[in-house]
Amino acid sequence: MKVPGIIRTISNFLFSSANRELLIFLAFLLLSGIFWLVMTLNETYTREVKINVHITHVPKNVIITSGDQDSVRVTICDKGFNLINIIYGINSQPIEVDFERHAESHGIGHLSSNDLRRLIESKLPASTKLEAIKPDKLTFYYNYGERKKVPVILQSNVTPQDMLFISKTTLSPDSVIIYASRHKLDSIKWVTTEEINRTDVRDTLVVNTRLQRINGVKMVPDNVTAHFYTDILTEESIDDVPIVGINMPKGKVLRTFPTKVTVHFVTGMKNYRKIAPQDFLVVADYNEFSKDPSGKCTITLRQKPDGITRASLANTKVDYLIEEQY
Repeated sequence: MKVPGIIRTISNFLFSSANRELLIFLAFLLLSGIFWLVMTLNETYTREVKINVHITHVPKNVIITSGDQDSVRVTICDKGFNLINIIYGINSQPIEVDFERHAESHGIGHLSSNDLRRLIESKLPASTKLEAIKPDKLTFYYNYGERKKVPVILQSNVTPQDMLFISKTTLSPDSVIIYASRHKLDSIKWVTTEEINRTDVRDTLVVNTRLQRINGVKMVPDNVTAHFYTDILTEESIDDVPIVGINMPKGKVLRTFPTKVTVHFVTGMKNYRKIAPQDFLVVADYNEFSKDPSGKCTITLRQKPDGITRASLANTKVDYLIEEQY
């Protein structure tokens, strides 16, 4: 079919008596929608918007360590048409705070509420009413490159599915560089992640999480990746764990019967393959069993490998002899 024929067919379809009524209805619907939109946007509204803060004219030897006040939230009131322009325009134009003007001694700078209000109002149309600012003033922190490396501590509440358990967790990186005042650097021994909450985990879980912010402290990087590894729970035991005598008097040697013991525990299938008898430490303490009137030697589990739970000894008392060593 040629192009004129196609156009004629479409025209006949659209302007048939039945479709003509549909087109008229759609036209009125479009017009009413436009009128409704115009009337709605002509109303006055109050909205809260976020404005980013950017510190300018920072000397090359200065590190800005603030992190908790890199933006402010303002409540503004205006007609809908103006609010649309403000909301989409103001986010791309941060407030610029002059470091040289507002920096004070001891690594702290302040921007008063009046100065902050002036900066914000300079970005708003004359018709816009500024009702509230949070926070109502700005404080920023800086230093001259003082830093140190600290470990990261994971905060998490991760629960696996039934018959599974979290066999291992890792952080990457496991330490970060912090920049702060000398006093803060001396007082901070570690930093923590934001809390990770997950339930019903069935496989390896990888979560990118931010670090908990500390007022006046810059962290590099400010986020880490946490890995949670799952494994299938199994009840197992390992034989031939030697019994070691401790606190023995000089010249005396402990002989137990038996000399080795079995340890029962719960762990994961993957972890069980890596466990050896030398990973456990079973001891008989002379200071304790020498006072036992039963003549038996009490043994205890003092050390066990990571990743096992409910560890217990098959025997807690054994026979013994004490030999003199010459």
